[in-house]
Amino acid sequence: MVTYLRKMGLSSNVMYAMGFGSIALSVASWATSLKAEPGADMARADRWGIFVGQWAPTFFALGAAMRLDEQWGAKGKHKEMEHHMDDMREPMHVG
Repeated sequence: MVTYLRKMGLSSNVMYAMGFGSIALSVASWATSLKAEPGADMARADRWGIFVGQWAPTFFALGAAMRLDEQWGAKGKHKEMEHHMDDMREPMHVG
């Protein structure tokens, strides 16, 4: 899934921005729900804020997964490490 998101042109920074954006949208939806529907109670506004606020952890988790994929994925540093690991595994001649 992370590779698919990267192919769509998204990066970890975009996912982090979307996480922070969803926090701001959560506050905005809470405030809008309070003012837009005068007859509605505070619980309705809270539910809207919580619903949108639950998106933030998902975006942050995807951002962290994409950051790891960017660093260690198909084009990441793990290829360099494999080369060094092969050098470290050379047999030691004794005697």
